[in-house]
Amino acid sequence: MPTIALTDVTVRSLEAPLSGQTTYWDENVPGFGIRISQGGTKSFVVLYGPNRQRHTLGRYPTLNLKTARSEAKRLQAELVLGIHKQSTVTFVEAFEQYLDHCRQKNKPRTVTDYERLFGRHFKFGKVQLRDISRTDIQRRLDKLKKTPSEQQHAFVALRIFFNWALREELIDANPMANMRKAGKTVARERVLSDQELMQVYEAAREHPYPFGPIMLLLALLGQRRGEIAGLQWDWIDQAEQTITLPATFTKNKRLHVFPYGNQAAKVFDTLPQMGAYVFPARTEAGTIFNGWGKCKARFDVQLDGVEPYTLHDLRRTFSSNLARLGTPIHVTEKLLNHVSGTVSGVAAIYNRHSYMDEMREAVASYEEYLYGLCR
Repeated sequence: MPTIALTDVTVRSLEAPLSGQTTYWDENVPGFGIRISQGGTKSFVVLYGPNRQRHTLGRYPTLNLKTARSEAKRLQAELVLGIHKQSTVTFVEAFEQYLDHCRQKNKPRTVTDYERLFGRHFKFGKVQLRDISRTDIQRRLDKLKKTPSEQQHAFVALRIFFNWALREELIDANPMANMRKAGKTVARERVLSDQELMQVYEAAREHPYPFGPIMLLLALLGQRRGEIAGLQWDWIDQAEQTITLPATFTKNKRLHVFPYGNQAAKVFDTLPQMGAYVFPARTEAGTIFNGWGKCKARFDVQLDGVEPYTLHDLRRTFSSNLARLGTPIHVTEKLLNHVSGTVSGVAAIYNRHSYMDEMREAVASYEEYLYGLCR
């Protein structure tokens, strides 16, 4: 970690790192420094105690350098004199550190999922991390019993967080140790009927940006919702009508190149270009659309007689209807970017055929089928 002489001038001039976070330690007060996140947030921190525990003093410029340095000296001195009882960081402080850690090793959409799950289900705020009990956690997980898949995702995310906190010595014991896994993911088999798919597609054509176009692309392309929400303009070749998803972005970590048809092209032509992302977030620059719950609830109000469905059911419906149209299974799997399937193992190593022509034929056939439903 870099060590410099912290002054008002240097603190103002320190620039944000390209990724993660950087801490600059003060030459004059050992254990005192300023942490800068990728987003440019600057926070004064201090290390103290036998375990070199990190404590966030406050954010700059709300807290100035002189006051922060004095507070750091006071905390270190009181601990030595036995006046200050060492305590853990608050939940919100620990979670901020955890997100910085995740940004360095996880995909952006994984970090976004963590922010959503914790922000919605685990609002512990300024409670000391070590004071969060097994009962506190179970009480919050019990509220998700009606949505077992969400309950399971929330459980796993929180357990990973506490395992990290234990490794970082922010807590002495993991409150989720040996805790029975919450929720049970039930394999879904929901496929929308022709009548239901027609309603969803027609409603999407009338629904405003951004959720209407997102629903259209989900229906037309059969990709995962995170892949549609995270699309970047640079990945779309509008001349060739292809989309290239980088290996760092896909679920299976494999480059995915697939074509799209004329109906999808019309959707892209109507979209505003407001930066790198096709569907940027409305409130936070540099992030992507993430308002799934509320937007889908508003969208579904328009539907009449459509049984409850998930956005992933549109992907399953896409796959099932391609089978009805006679598309070979290996072409469907290529469109869906499935790793395991009919072309796998040794065959996958030697078979480098892109199936681009076959995929184009399948996409055109599917768009014609959808157009026939909606006439």
